[in-house]
Amino acid sequence: MTKTIQGIAASEGIAIAKAFRLENPELTVKKQSIADFEQELLRFDKAVAKSGVELEAIKEHARKELGEDKADIFAAHLLVLSDPELINPIKNKIQNEQVNAEFALNEVTLMFVSMFESMDNDYMKERAADIRDVTKRVLAHLLGVTIPNPSLIDEEVVIIAEDLTPSDTAQLNRQYVKGFTTNIGGRTSHSAIMARSMEIPAVVGAKTVLSDIENGKLVIVDGLDGQVIVDPNEDVIKTYEEKKKTYEAQKAEWAKLVNEKTVSADDYHVELAANIGTPEDVKSVLKNGSEGVGLYRTEFLYMGRDTLPTEEEQFEAYKTVLECMEGKPVVVRTLDIGGDKELPYLDLPKEMNPFLGFRAIRLCLKMQEMFRTQLRALLRASVYGNLKIMFPMIATLDELRQAKVILFEEKEKLQTKGTEVSDNIEIGMMVEIPSSAVNADLFAKEVDFFSIGTNDLIQYTLAADRMNERVSYLYQPYNPAILRLVKMVIDAAHKEGKWAGMCGEMAGDEIAIPILLGLGLDEFSMSATSILKARSQIRHLSKVEMKQHIETILSMSTAEEVVSFVKSHF
Repeated sequence: MTKTIQGIAASEGIAIAKAFRLENPELTVKKQSIADFEQELLRFDKAVAKSGVELEAIKEHARKELGEDKADIFAAHLLVLSDPELINPIKNKIQNEQVNAEFALNEVTLMFVSMFESMDNDYMKERAADIRDVTKRVLAHLLGVTIPNPSLIDEEVVIIAEDLTPSDTAQLNRQYVKGFTTNIGGRTSHSAIMARSMEIPAVVGAKTVLSDIENGKLVIVDGLDGQVIVDPNEDVIKTYEEKKKTYEAQKAEWAKLVNEKTVSADDYHVELAANIGTPEDVKSVLKNGSEGVGLYRTEFLYMGRDTLPTEEEQFEAYKTVLECMEGKPVVVRTLDIGGDKELPYLDLPKEMNPFLGFRAIRLCLKMQEMFRTQLRALLRASVYGNLKIMFPMIATLDELRQAKVILFEEKEKLQTKGTEVSDNIEIGMMVEIPSSAVNADLFAKEVDFFSIGTNDLIQYTLAADRMNERVSYLYQPYNPAILRLVKMVIDAAHKEGKWAGMCGEMAGDEIAIPILLGLGLDEFSMSATSILKARSQIRHLSKVEMKQHIETILSMSTAEEVVSFVKSHF
């Protein structure tokens, strides 16, 4: 009998294939006393070393198949495997309590996982998933149990699992794995992010798929609407085959726009740019017809390692991106560490509320040697393309002015030494704090552009942590308060003859796009895979007509009213 399970649409597309249950082996741990703790420590070290070899192989596979930023996940796993904060307590337990390695590993792991999972922060919860993934591999070696290898699948299937670890996802063979669905997870989980980069349809957080779906059963994964259909009848299969054809045809139509400019139905041009994390991401940017890079998140250069990147390493990364973009604009955001992104080697003190704490530009202005190194690398790379430098988390004019002074000092030092630096570098700032949105008219006099970071602007304006499920209903991109702030920023930029972009998730949202077009947004920056869909949508919208509706939209009382209005009119 056909059954429909609702989950979270994590990666677009339709997959129809038989179920393959990817279940982990039973890793039962029993406490045992040992006579020779040195022998037990040696056994533990061998299991760790073997796991390290496997993770290096998976990292290399991920790098070749998925790009450098996805491989960085396994660089982080390797750091977990060598982290003395985790490894030393395990060894101490073996030695001091004279217990077997399996028991010591399990006890310490459970403590760390429990600690991280109790935090109301998706990033920290992902760290729990990383620790669980890595230590499970070590435990399997200690128990002499083989972990399933998804790369060995050799027929068309839909993966069914409790969750897919990053190492599971990285090993999926796209030729045979047509889609996957999991009991747990969300759109920001590693498996969801990797599924989108691999363009594998996925539904996560479906809660009961493992208990409701038997091995070999025919399954449909609808990554468009977040549904999993189990044991579909002929009529249902036919309906979804048509839906799949329609989606594929739509993708083919979007693909025709790859070399086109982004113009509205009434011939207004806006720029569609892409958000990237590493030079490897540029391939997807170019493949999807981006008109530039609207956000280069440089913090990925600093993560997944145990020391700061050198000036030369950074210079090469920035130069590569600028050269590959062949004169198209590249907006580079200076280091935005803190909040949900930590660098263990900086050894910063723990904070009660890191999102409102010592992060981004605040950290850079205090740790100037690190900041100046990055700015020098950027300035040196500027001659290889169309570079724009953007400062994150600006709250006050004083911060912006300090950052600009440091930048100009480094530019002057380089030029004095005879190093060539471009004279056409635009300097901008992220608008992600309500104070900078309210004072946008003042900031606009001192920057060349704004980029609105809606992910933070929304949570700060509505005082609702976007990672906290209990207040997630308050994360409202279409709330009139947010739309009014966005309008203030765009209007302030235009009054001074400057341009305004947006690099938050809202920029690629099909409900938001008509509103942002009417508000006069100049640049929309989003994930590369969203660009062609957004370009197609904008081509069917009239900017003049949307502008006529803005006053009505801004006078609405709730986000729900805004959504209803846009859906009924466009």
